[in-house]
Amino acid sequence: MQLNEDRSIYLQIGQMIEDNILRDVFMEEERVPSTNELAHLYAINPATAAKGINLLVDEGILYKKRGIGMFVAKGAKKEIQSKRKNSFYEGFILKLVGEAENLGITHEELIEMIQKAENSADK
Repeated sequence: MQLNEDRSIYLQIGQMIEDNILRDVFMEEERVPSTNELAHLYAINPATAAKGINLLVDEGILYKKRGIGMFVAKGAKKEIQSKRKNSFYEGFILKLVGEAENLGITHEELIEMIQKAENSADK
C-alpha cells in the first residue's frame, strides 16, 4: 500500500490493516505488525502508526496481548464488513437513490443500470 496526502496517515494505516483483515491476510487471533514495524515499513513516526492501531483497538478490531503484540479480535472481519456496509449505504446508496429520483430514473431503470454495471465489471 502507498500512503498519500489525501487523508491522515494514521487513518490510512488503520484502513490498510482492516483491508488485510477483509482479504484474510490477517486472520482472527493472528498477530498484526507492530507500530515499529509499520513505522519502518512506511517511513513514518511510530506515534502515527500507534494512533492508527489504537483506533482499531478502540473499535474492538484489534486487542493487545501483553508483551507479545497486537492481534486481530474474534469477529473483527464481520465487524469491519458491517461498519463498511453501513458507510457504503450512507455514502453511496442514499446519494444514488436521491440523484436517481432527481433525474426521474425509475426503480426498474436503476436496477437495470446496476445489473449492466455488474456485467461490465465481470469482463
